[in-house]
This record gives sequence, C-alpha cells and structure tokens, in this order.
Amino acid sequence: MKLPSASFLLIAAFGAIYLIWGSTYLALALALQSLPPFLLMAARCMVGGLILFVVAAASGAKPPSRKSLLYGIVCGLLFFVGCHGILANVQQRVPTGLAAVMLATIPLWIAALQTGLGRPSRPSPLALSFLAPGVVGVALIAWEEGAGGIGAVHLIDIFLLLGASLSWSIGTVVSEQSPTSSSPLVMSVIELWAGAAALAVVGAANGEVSLVHPYSITGWSIAGWAYLTVAGTVIAFAAYIWLLRKVTPTLVATYTFVNPIIAVLLGWAFLGEVPSMWMATGALLVILSVSGLLFTGSARPSRRSNKARAELAVD
Repeated sequence: MKLPSASFLLIAAFGAIYLIWGSTYLALALALQSLPPFLLMAARCMVGGLILFVVAAASGAKPPSRKSLLYGIVCGLLFFVGCHGILANVQQRVPTGLAAVMLATIPLWIAALQTGLGRPSRPSPLALSFLAPGVVGVALIAWEEGAGGIGAVHLIDIFLLLGASLSWSIGTVVSEQSPTSSSPLVMSVIELWAGAAALAVVGAANGEVSLVHPYSITGWSIAGWAYLTVAGTVIAFAAYIWLLRKVTPTLVATYTFVNPIIAVLLGWAFLGEVPSMWMATGALLVILSVSGLLFTGSARPSRRSNKARAELAVD
C-alpha cells in the first residue's frame, strides 16, 4: 500500500532530524580538529543558506515581508549563535555524547516556556511531572562529570550547553509564531544568513581569523564541515522548519531523545568515548523524562498545527 505523499514527507522529515542531527556531533568533532568554532559555524550557515537561496529562487518563492524578516533574524540568532555557536565552542572540551545529552533537554525547556507563556500547546499537568527525572538526570551528570578529577568537565561548560539548549528552545517557540506567508525555505535562508553574519563577528572578535591556516586544515575537518553544511544544515534544518509548520513544536522535539543515542554510539565507535555508569544513568533519566513528556498526550493543538492539518489534506 502506497503512503500518501504528505505522510511520506512527514516520515522523511522526521528521519532527517532524527538520524542526521544525531550524527552531526561526530561531524562537528571532526571539523573542530583544525577549524575554529565560530568561524566554522559561520561558514556552515553561509554556504548552507546560499544553497537554500538557490533552491528558493528556482522554486519561485516570494520575498519575505518585513515581519517575516524580523522573525527570521531573531530566530537565526537564537538557533545559530546562541545554540550552535556555543555548542561548537564547548564541544572542543567535552565528549560528543555529553553535548548531545545536554541538548536533549530542549523539549523540557520548550514545555517550561509554553507553560510559562500560557500557550495553547502547553503540556498537561501530568506531562509536566516528567520534568523531574530530567532535572535529576542533568544534575547527576553535572555532579559526576564535574567531580571527575583530572580531565573533568568544567561545570561552566555544562551550564553553557544548557544555555545553548534554552536558546534553541526559545527560537523554536518564537518560530511557531512567525508569519505563515513566507515559505519555509525563505525563512531558513534568513535565519542561516543572520546567524552566519553574527557568528563571523563573534569569531573575528575572538581572534579566530588568525587561527585559520588553509594548508593545515585536515581532510577530516573538511569532510566534517561538508556533512554539517549539506546534511545537517540544508537537509535537516529545512526539514525542521517545515515540520514546525505541520505539527506542534513538542512533537518535532522528539528528535532530541534519539540524537543522544546516536551520538553516544558514534562517539564510542569512532572517537573512543566510553560513557561512565553515572553518565549513562543520567542520560537515561533525561531520555525517559523527554519521552514521558512527549508521549502523554501533552501537546494541545496549537494555532499553527490546526492550520497545518488542513494544509496536509491538500498538499
């Protein structure tokens, strides 16, 4: 039996953000071998945005309204400077699995933000009870990683990763309210280029320009950057923005409990990263918290998701 085109697109889009974003932590670790973090991410966003711009122009997409442009710039700063820029900087010092687990708290932040703002898509009281094990899991990881003696992860890096997770969550909530008149491709281009410009400024201010030596850039770094740009940015991010218009942000955020599993497995297989028992226990608590939050019927239909269901009927 052939799947309807709308169902196939939903499955493909979820597959992209589940599998591709789970593997980008390894790609980022490889790219950081010989490239500085903020300029690496700036180049990723600039080239990714250029590819999507060509696609948008070829498809005849309309220019954004002023309101869409403003939303795009704000979301771009939250997604790519507050989240990806900080992630790249911190991942120079922490294992890929730890970074992925800290970013897995995104649905917890989204739930808290939606509840605090009184949004129609806010979680139910039952779903909110699942925040507790996630908080315990993060605290357990922070305590265990910070007390590891020589080579231990600094607590400031864990807080920076949590801040990156919060930044992405705010961007997701803001993105849900952006005008639907502009295409997802156009919004993606605006967000990527706004992020690229800001990341380039931050990188230059941090003295990263002097750290880029073309002849010392390794093949693994180039391969990691290319994967981040084409798969992680062009394919997965475009799928993410499209999904935000089709289903609730909480459902889209289910990728965050798949990504750590993939990241930990790839880190173990290719980078020799072996998580401790306490790290694994904390990660399990976070994943259970997120899955419980997302699968208790918590997300009430939002303004956008109701509109999306009508669109799916004719797409």
